[in-house]
Amino acid sequence: MRNMIQSGSIVVIAEHFQGEIRPVTHELVRFAEALQEVRPTGIQILVLGEKVEGLAKNLAKTTGKDVLGILAPQLTRYNGQAYKTVLHEVLREHPPAYVCVAHSSRGSDFAPGLAMRMGAACITGVSSISVQEGVICFSRDIYGGKINADMVSSSKTTVLTVQPGSYGPTPKNDQAGGKVYLKSVVVVPQASTTLSTTAFQTSDLDLSIARIIVSAGRGIGEAENLQLIRNLASVLPRSVVCGSRPVIDLGWMTYDRQVGITGAIVTPDLYIACGISGAAQHAGGMKGSGFIVSINTDPMAAIFNLSDICIVEDLMTFIPVLLEKMAEQRN
Repeated sequence: MRNMIQSGSIVVIAEHFQGEIRPVTHELVRFAEALQEVRPTGIQILVLGEKVEGLAKNLAKTTGKDVLGILAPQLTRYNGQAYKTVLHEVLREHPPAYVCVAHSSRGSDFAPGLAMRMGAACITGVSSISVQEGVICFSRDIYGGKINADMVSSSKTTVLTVQPGSYGPTPKNDQAGGKVYLKSVVVVPQASTTLSTTAFQTSDLDLSIARIIVSAGRGIGEAENLQLIRNLASVLPRSVVCGSRPVIDLGWMTYDRQVGITGAIVTPDLYIACGISGAAQHAGGMKGSGFIVSINTDPMAAIFNLSDICIVEDLMTFIPVLLEKMAEQRN
């Protein structure tokens, strides 16, 4: 099989889990298309794993891009060392201009090492692209989201990790499909091996697909008050409850429910912040939400700077009244 990777192209590394393409992969394709507008070249997608033929075909159909499926029986589970080795072998013959990776725990694990092996630059946490004086700039938050910096690469190849939620929803299946190529590789034994994985036991929706998120902050006062937050979420369609870092640090909710720079980056249609001050760490994880409603007793709370509706009230007073009014509307 000829190598479908084109020198100087844009390569997207697909992220998948338990046989499903993660939504962030389609966001990466959108990012690649935006990059293509300022740096005209081809776009290819790579997907690695044991049995990825179906995933490759699905991606080619839904994105319209050519997809290379790397078949590796040893990659039944993610292994960062193996990812770096395989990707380097595939990409080194025809080095792309850009390699786009999700700024997730997985992407952040292998992207810097891949860049080092390729002799490439690496810019992490990219949220947008701009052109300044003819030079392509990649914007990213630094100092916990307090400052936005524009980064420039002079390297022949640049590995980019892209913040989830920066480039919109999954595209519609309304375009001509791309071509699918398959390549089998043998992964040599690695220094470390994943023996097993344990998923969080939760009945809640995945944060990445929830249309409405009701989020609790330290301002709820006590763990028992989470029930009020859950009551509000229960009357809203496709909603889920999550929390800010202080709530997770206190053990009131599990880490998989944390929103923020060190947790999940979310972009729901509606985000309801309950008792959240709006620290940069949390704001960086939800500022891309479609519509933001905040409830806080402090009229100077930073969260209000991001909000479409600001409610200055004790949430323990406001939410019961809101639930009562919603019940009246339903009846």
